[in-house]
Amino acid sequence: MYLSGTDQTLVKLLVAGPFGVGKTTLIRALSETQPLHTEEVMTQSGAFVDDLAGVREKTTTTVAIDFGRLTLPGDLVLYLFGTPGQKRFRPLWQDIARGALGALVLADTRRLADSFEVMDIIEEAGLRYAVAVNTFPDAPNYDSEKLREALDLHPETPLVLCDARDRDQSVDALISLVGHVLAHTPQENQNP
Repeated sequence: MYLSGTDQTLVKLLVAGPFGVGKTTLIRALSETQPLHTEEVMTQSGAFVDDLAGVREKTTTTVAIDFGRLTLPGDLVLYLFGTPGQKRFRPLWQDIARGALGALVLADTRRLADSFEVMDIIEEAGLRYAVAVNTFPDAPNYDSEKLREALDLHPETPLVLCDARDRDQSVDALISLVGHVLAHTPQENQNP
């Protein structure tokens, strides 16, 4: 979705990533309005389908979407749609992704391999994306080149480090995505 009026340009973006990577936290940190969350307490039944490796302390999970809004300078309004991270919610992704211009994929160095399926889904949807590695306190640190290689990223794909709890770092991650998307958007779509 890319709508431009006389006052604001509206852009729909996804915030995607594997289960427990910080999508809800990032949207909570960024949204200028009270964010919408569809978080529920995890149940014993979910223990059989949700892999808690690396996120043992997690007690809630998004069961549909997270939604937030952020206005950037120049009256660019970003509508942020957070996707659920579990495989069983994959059918929702197609509906959530409809009309999106791009995706910010969150990754966790403690379980980078979990990001591949998400990046595959984003690529299958034909969306441009940037990767933001959420810097958890107990996660190993790697330089950007090693991360880029481990994630098998295209040289043009932006890669940033951010703490999803930190608004400024999260804004910087979104700006890298928006810049990437706009750089690859035909000019006729940018000017009404």
